Amino acid sequence: MTTEIYKFMKVSDLIKDKTLVNKISKHISTIYGANLTSKELDDCQNKVISLLAQIPRKIHQIKEKWSENTVVLITYADSVTHPENKPLSTLEEFLDDYCRNIISIVHILPFFPSSSDDGFAVIDYYNVDNNYGDWNNIKDISEKFSVMSDIVINHGSSKSEWFKNFLCGEGKGSNYFLSFDKSFDTSEIIRPRTNKLLQKFKTNNGEKYLWCTFSKDQIDYNFSNPDILYEFIEILTYHINQNITVFRFDAVAFLWKKIGTKCINLAETHELIRLFRTILEYLCTKSILVTETNTPARENVSYFGNANEAQWIYNFSLPPILLYTILSGNSSHIEKLTMSMPPSQLGTSYLNFIASHDGIGLRPAEDFLTSEEIKLLIELMHKNGGKVSYRTNHKGEDSPYEVNISLMDAVNQTFHDTDNLQLNRFICIHAIMMSLEGVPAFYIHSLLGTENDYELYNQTKQNRSLNRHTYDKKSIYEDLTSEGTVANIIHKSISNLLFIRKKQRAFHPNAVQFTLHLGKDLYGIWRQSLDKKQSIFCISNITNKTKEFSLIDINLIGFDSWFDLITGDIIDDLSSSLKLKPYQTVWITNS
Repeated sequence: MTTEIYKFMKVSDLIKDKTLVNKISKHISTIYGANLTSKELDDCQNKVISLLAQIPRKIHQIKEKWSENTVVLITYADSVTHPENKPLSTLEEFLDDYCRNIISIVHILPFFPSSSDDGFAVIDYYNVDNNYGDWNNIKDISEKFSVMSDIVINHGSSKSEWFKNFLCGEGKGSNYFLSFDKSFDTSEIIRPRTNKLLQKFKTNNGEKYLWCTFSKDQIDYNFSNPDILYEFIEILTYHINQNITVFRFDAVAFLWKKIGTKCINLAETHELIRLFRTILEYLCTKSILVTETNTPARENVSYFGNANEAQWIYNFSLPPILLYTILSGNSSHIEKLTMSMPPSQLGTSYLNFIASHDGIGLRPAEDFLTSEEIKLLIELMHKNGGKVSYRTNHKGEDSPYEVNISLMDAVNQTFHDTDNLQLNRFICIHAIMMSLEGVPAFYIHSLLGTENDYELYNQTKQNRSLNRHTYDKKSIYEDLTSEGTVANIIHKSISNLLFIRKKQRAFHPNAVQFTLHLGKDLYGIWRQSLDKKQSIFCISNITNKTKEFSLIDINLIGFDSWFDLITGDIIDDLSSSLKLKPYQTVWITNS
């Protein structure tokens, strides 16, 4: 339990907080110094301070924002439905019945009114889509779980009132969007899609070319204009008042545009994140800022900043590399990944996941897989029933961007064999993910073993629909309570691993991690708690054959008592060997 104190501040009192004011002033000067006059910079700073003073701060008395108990569930508002209830109400029931003791944070994907992209073309941040429910449903869920929501900060819907006002040339939003009078060469700009970047619209002020990173329905905001900054500060404060504490900044890497650059990961983008971090920490001491930057590992890690930007960053390299590892039966790539990832500083953490509402990104794999290996992975994913989405690269060519497939189908057939060990592979990669440094996040379909939804794909013709199935509550409850069904086996297996994991201090997201070298058939890491009292050796057989390894190779300390957390088996002879069944994992600990 946390103690929550609400505290109002007057503008005059807030200005006396010199540390806060100086930080905000520095952020604003860094972002806008080249574009605004000194007076305009002062006005911008004063406006931000005024906005912050309008709502009460939420001050929580907490020891730490996350721990080994922190586990995230990713779900759409309507992933589980019932004909007699609004989806958010049904979701709350599902969370209460099947996630209460294993999940601490629920990431509800965009639940606002939207016009496309399954919610990521937001029309109105101040309302919940009536088809899902209302803010009371969000608050009800927040009584039992922390809630993460999406701030789709790069772009907004072409159906929004803001954009309608832009087309008219007056009213709120009329200056929010990035537009040009003429088209120009955009070939050097990094893109996640194949559609044209500049889309033509008719406005009351003539034809304009709008910057559309993702689609013609998703118009990029113009953050060089501080008015859109003020708007998002108001959005954040409004959501804090709705009991949201974790904020996922979607597509944030593309936020700032500067002609003549690749328009990704620019310095102004990083400074904007620092500013939002400062604001969120002031408004709600429990808040967590998460950046979604589906980029190669080196670029992705930069969003930690100097522990002053994102508190969490998605470990985007993990899904493709862990998938390739389990399908090839070769640990060399995952070893390279975990050896190259710098430890997160205290106050920051990786957010580990294998599956999500999006596809399995291929750009983050470029640092670890060769082009031939990526090609082989794509071919296998096609065999397993998946699709591939593309982006346009700097040469104007279509380049693979992500694999679209349910995780259950992705581990069906390996590079070498067709066997009956699909479930074992599925559970194994989740056991590995749970053991890694960072906070584990599970897509709802990873708890249920969902397969590709070809019916939805045929309706939408969107590749991502393959992995966005919606369950009827009655049918999924029947599967979860019926012994031997895929959903029952997977939910029980993952839940059991999470029950164990949540009790181990060595699984704290910031606990020490070292990669072991046990040969290509095994993957192992050593985790050590922050107080140095607990060690866990996490070792997985990533092949479909029984494998053996010597305990001497992991150098267990002789005067400690060791046992496997998963099976409970005690290890009496530290010089003996252990046999691991196909895709078996052991968590060997001294306490």
